[in-house]
Amino acid sequence: MKTFSKVYIPYNGYYSTPFTRWQGSMQNENPIELGAKTARRWFLEKKKIDPTVIDYLYYGVSIAHKYLFYSHNWAAGMLTDNKKNVPGLMVNQACTTSTTILSLLAKDIELGVYDVGFGLMSDRCSNGPHTVWPNPMGPGGELLHENWMMDNFNADPNVTPPTKMVGTAENVAKLEGFTKEQSDAVVLRRYEQYMMSQANDREFQKKYMFPAEVKLSKKKSILVELDEGVTATTAEGLAKLGPAEKGGIHSFGAQTFPADGNVGFIVTNREKAKELSADPKVEIQVVSYGYSRVNPGFMASAPVPAAEMALANAGLKITDMKAIKSHNPFTTNDLNFAKKFNIDVMKMNNYGSSLSYGHPQAPTAGRIIAEMLEEMVLIGGGYCLWAGCAAGDTGASMIFKVG
Repeated sequence: MKTFSKVYIPYNGYYSTPFTRWQGSMQNENPIELGAKTARRWFLEKKKIDPTVIDYLYYGVSIAHKYLFYSHNWAAGMLTDNKKNVPGLMVNQACTTSTTILSLLAKDIELGVYDVGFGLMSDRCSNGPHTVWPNPMGPGGELLHENWMMDNFNADPNVTPPTKMVGTAENVAKLEGFTKEQSDAVVLRRYEQYMMSQANDREFQKKYMFPAEVKLSKKKSILVELDEGVTATTAEGLAKLGPAEKGGIHSFGAQTFPADGNVGFIVTNREKAKELSADPKVEIQVVSYGYSRVNPGFMASAPVPAAEMALANAGLKITDMKAIKSHNPFTTNDLNFAKKFNIDVMKMNNYGSSLSYGHPQAPTAGRIIAEMLEEMVLIGGGYCLWAGCAAGDTGASMIFKVG
C-alpha cells in the first residue's frame, strides 16, 4: 500500500492546545488526563461530535508519566466517559509520533478495519521522570539511573561517541557548509511567519486551537489559551548570540525548546468525513506516507529521504506542493531540506513551526499539520507536505490533498 484512496480527515476535525514552554502553566498536569479531557471538552463537545463515534484510539506519548501502563485505554475511557468500550494502542516515536499515528489510522481506514479512528497525542516535557533500575552486579548494588529528558537529549547511545541532538544538526551543517548568518536568517523568518498567526486577534490560530484547563489547586483552575515561551526575535539580537556548541552555527535562538501540550485528529472515510466536517465542501484526503533512517549522528538530514519516499509513493514532485511544513528543532533541518529540494527556505512554514513555539515531542507534528491544512484552505487547496526528524536519526513525511 503506497498511497491511500479512502482516507479523509474532516475539515476542522483536529485541534491543538497552545504549547507552553516547559516549567510553564502545564508543568504539573498529567498529560494523559489533560489530553483526553481537553479533547473531549474543548474539541469534541464544542463541535457537537459524539465521542462514541470513535471506534479506535491511537494514543501518542514519548515521556513517561503516572498510569502510562494504562495510558491508551485510560484516555479512551475519559474521551467517551466509558459509554463505549473503545480499544487503543500507545505509540512512541518521539518527534514524529503524530505522523506515525496518522499513518496507522490511514492504513486501518483504507483496509476498512473500522469507520472512525482518533489520534490523541500529548506530552509534558516539564518535570520529566528520573528512572532507576536495579543493578545487583554493580559495586554495592548501586542503582542505574536516567534523567528521562536531559540524558536522552544529550546522548544518543547509537552514536559513537554519544552525541547531543544539537550535535547531529551541527554535523549536517558542517557537511553542507551552512553558516551562522544563514541560520540566523531562518530564525528571523520563522518568527515572522509565527507572527502571521497572531494577526487580527489570532484569527488564524483560532481556527484550530482550543484552550487547556489547568488546575492551580483543588478549587481553582485557569484556561491556558495562548502559547507560552515564544521569544521576540530581531536580526540584531540573533547576531549577538554566539553558537551554543564550539565551532557550530546554532545559537540558542536557532533551536527549539521543550514544551507541553496536546493535539487530536479524527481520521475516517469520505462519507463520514463529510458528516463530521465543519464545512462538507472542504475535503482533506490523506495521500501518502514516507519514512527514513539516516547515518548515526545526522538526524537533521532525515526529513529529506522521508519526503522523497512520500512523493515517490504519491507520484508527485516537490513542485506540486502548494505548502510545505516541517518540524525544525534546528535551523539546519530547513536549510538542508530546501537545499536538497532546490526550494526557497523562506517560503516553508507559514504561520508557525516548532522552532518558534516549542516542542512537546508527541504532539509537535500534529499541530504543524493542523496549521498546514488550515493554510491550504486559505489558499484554495491542492497538495501539501509535512516532513520532520525524530530521535534516533529517523524521519517521517506525509502528503495531503485539500480540495
